[in-house]
Amino acid sequence: MAALDWSQCPAVESIPGKVSGAWVLKGMRMPVSIIFENLKAGANIDDIMEWFEGLDREQVEAVIEFAARSLDIAPSSPVTR
Repeated sequence: MAALDWSQCPAVESIPGKVSGAWVLKGMRMPVSIIFENLKAGANIDDIMEWFEGLDREQVEAVIEFAARSLDIAPSSPVTR
């Protein structure tokens, strides 16, 4: 799978010394990878929002949509609202 250029996604940031420089949701310490690990395990956005306090739904949706656009694929299911 192609690596994504997360620097082009306005919903995330990478700061040296913050979560070892991993790409995280902007203003948080939540690594982007956690979102995709949970989706891969069968969770949906509502589950992720419930399990991880303080998340911003728009940020989570923006990360998923950015990944889908970057990989030139359509999400397998519509974003749950």
